[in-house]
Amino acid sequence: MLAAQRRDLLLERLRVDGRIVAKDLATEVGISEDTIRRDLRELAAAGLCQRVYGGALPVSPAIADYTTRQNVQIDGKQRVARAAAALIEPHATVILDGGTTTLAVVRALPLDLEATVVTHSPTIASALEEHEHVDVYVIGGRLFKHSMVACGAAAVEAARGVHADVFLLGVTGVHPEAGLTTGDADEAAMKRALAHQAADTYVLASSEKIGTASRFGVLPFSEVAGVITDADNDVVRALEVPVIRA
Repeated sequence: MLAAQRRDLLLERLRVDGRIVAKDLATEVGISEDTIRRDLRELAAAGLCQRVYGGALPVSPAIADYTTRQNVQIDGKQRVARAAAALIEPHATVILDGGTTTLAVVRALPLDLEATVVTHSPTIASALEEHEHVDVYVIGGRLFKHSMVACGAAAVEAARGVHADVFLLGVTGVHPEAGLTTGDADEAAMKRALAHQAADTYVLASSEKIGTASRFGVLPFSEVAGVITDADNDVVRALEVPVIRA
């Protein structure tokens, strides 16, 4: 089998099966496992899959730049946003992550809501301008432009002074085996720091993130109160965490 044929086969298996187990595929098609692993390394380098132990998973489309992500799964993000907004009770203190789904959450909040919002995203903070009864506190640090959020040691240190009722967490990948993942190590550390300052953490997971993985783990499922998603498939049903249907 030529290299181009193997590449097409691997991509098709990722699309149809949602994962590749290198050993099993090598046996099935009569190609050495080393060859499969080499092909997966090349696909990963091209951003076409996420390598994991024993094989690969689909790469998340949520690793695209911020502008591109604003046009991905708009309806699904709005559904997730409405379900997430319903979790914010009057007078609560809420930590809002950055990202396009969280921006949709802000737009779903009633204008007369009375609450306190803490965020490390200038985009999220500015979007709350018209919410007259929402007090907004902004955590500063190095700006990670992919998600328009502050990260780094200064931001993590500032987060330790926050105590919130709810944290709405954005991730790029949600998978039963790979867990909750994102594409940047500093951003993953910041998300963990914020989660540790909230009584409950809910994951915002529109359908394009379900069944995919990125490079860096954020939190184990045991540390979140639930996953909010518009997806309804075998991957969602395999999650060992409460699921809120959007």
